[in-house]
Amino acid sequence: MKILVRNLPRETTEPELTELFKAYGGVQSCNLVMDKETGKSKGFGFVEMPRVNEANAAISGLNQKEIAGLKIRVKKADLKN
Repeated sequence: MKILVRNLPRETTEPELTELFKAYGGVQSCNLVMDKETGKSKGFGFVEMPRVNEANAAISGLNQKEIAGLKIRVKKADLKN
């Protein structure tokens, strides 16, 4: 399942985000969206977890979690084109 993670501190790294989600199960991939001009995080990214039950547990457990003073928002990614 692809998960959208928003309102991340700009300093968050992909390894840190991966570790956060690994507490709930296997992580297939993790991608922060980066600003092309500055090379810095835009404050959101995507995490892919292969097992739906683990992904749902991560969404429930991490949504509204405070990280560096910001409450992150975690939900299933909308894959409409």
